[in-house]
Parts: sequence; C-alpha cells; structure tokens
Amino acid sequence: MAKKEKRAKKFKRKLLHKYRLVILNEETFEERFSFKLNRLNVFVFSTLFALLLILLTTVIIAFTPLREYIPGYSSTALKKRATQLTYKTDSLQQILAVNEQYLASIKKVLTGDVKSVEFNKDSIIAVAKTDPSVLIRTSRKDSLLRDAVAKEDKYNPLIAPQIRQYALFAPVKGTITEHYNSKAKHYAVDVVTVKDSPVKAVAEGTVIFAEWTAATGNVIILKHDNNLISVYKHNATLTKGQGEAVKAGEVIGTVGNTGELTTGPHLHFELWRDGFPVNPINFIDFD
Repeated sequence: MAKKEKRAKKFKRKLLHKYRLVILNEETFEERFSFKLNRLNVFVFSTLFALLLILLTTVIIAFTPLREYIPGYSSTALKKRATQLTYKTDSLQQILAVNEQYLASIKKVLTGDVKSVEFNKDSIIAVAKTDPSVLIRTSRKDSLLRDAVAKEDKYNPLIAPQIRQYALFAPVKGTITEHYNSKAKHYAVDVVTVKDSPVKAVAEGTVIFAEWTAATGNVIILKHDNNLISVYKHNATLTKGQGEAVKAGEVIGTVGNTGELTTGPHLHFELWRDGFPVNPINFIDFD
C-alpha cells in the first residue's frame, strides 16, 4: 500500500514538475522570451488543441462546400444535380437522334435518293384468300366505297388527311415540261415560265435551306406544318435566308436557269411528306 502511494506521489511530482522554456537569439544568445510549463500543462494544451482541430474539421465538412472535395462523399444536392444531368443528357441524345433523322430526310430531298416501297393496302384480303381461317364479310356500301377510292386518281396512301386541308399556292404559273415520275426518280415537276418570274411559297413555313449547289443552282427548301416540305431549285436569285419565316404566297426567289442540270429557265418543284416524295399536281394547279 505504501508503495502504491509512493508511486502516486512520484507520478504527481513528475506531472507538476515545472520546466522553463527559453527562446534565445542564436547569434548573441540573448534571451528573447521564456515561459514556465509542466507536463500537465502540455497534456491539457495538446488535448484542447486536438479537440479544437476535430471541431473545426467537423464544421468545415458539415457547413462548407469543401466537403464535396472529399473522396467518396456524396451529398443530396450532388445526387440531385447528377440526376438532372442524367435526364438532360438523355434528352439531348433523343434530340440528336431526331435531328439526325431530320437531316437524313433533308439529304434525301436534296439527292433524290429514295427507295420505292411496294405494299398492298388490301393485305388483309390477300391473306384471306390464302388462309381459309380468315373470313371477311363486306357490305354493299363498303364495296362502293372501295370502288370510289380505287378510281380516285389523286389518292396517295402516303399523305395524311391533314394535307388535304391545305390551300397550297402555285409557286409559279406555267407549262409542265416534265412530270413527276417515281420510277425514273424524278420526284418533281419542271415548270417552264418566264425568266425572273417570282417564285412563291406554297404555304406558310420556315426556310430550312437556302444555298447554292453545283447541280441545281440556287435551292431553297421550306418546312411547313404536318411534316410537309417544299423544294424549289434552279432559281436565279433567292430573297429569303435560312431560318426566316415565310407566309403563304410570299415571294422567296425568282425563276432562273442556274445549276448544271438545267437546259432553260424553269422551276424544279418538289413536295415531300414524312420523308416521302409527293406528286405536286395532286394538290397544286400550275396552269
């Protein structure tokens, strides 16, 4: 027991034993300042400094943006921002895909590279003839309607009903020298008229292309509602630029003879719907 008390007193003396820390000038050994301390003071000061450092670090991590630089740290705001960026990236990818399809459609308009698609609109009847399990009963009214549709010269299965509600203006008045011919890949009508005659927009729309091309000269392309596109080639001049809005019947150029694929003043006019060519004379009177 006495040994334990003796050890305790010895440990206490060590803790409370005072030391003097002196700061001297190295060259002159002049005493600059000094202070007394003991081991207990050093221990208390070190503990308080460590606690203060821990508290300061906690405050910085919890209440300042510096926490975002800690590897592996993920806050609610960061997660929200990452989610928003993910949605935005996905939307941009979809927009790019739509634009690529749109540009491909415009490329078809410029180059005339369109594959003709053959399909049977009455495929159900064709199946019924080969498959006895399919039975179709048609009424007299239905048969009369089918006959009327079959005799309709201006019927085009690629055109939605909305296009028939259009009042399309004639871009020019003149004589058609070459008609629409899908087999020959001539997806337009060539209208001969007086040189420098005004070329008018067939409907209200936006100019999506207005440039010079070696083959077709001055070309202007308009985009209208319901995915309808009108193309005007071999113009002498263009009065509208890309991105401008035009009204139906507004002058967008003048008739000319520009480009390599022309033999005289005329307008090469094309009409497209959903990426497919349409016979313009079905909807426009050029006489």
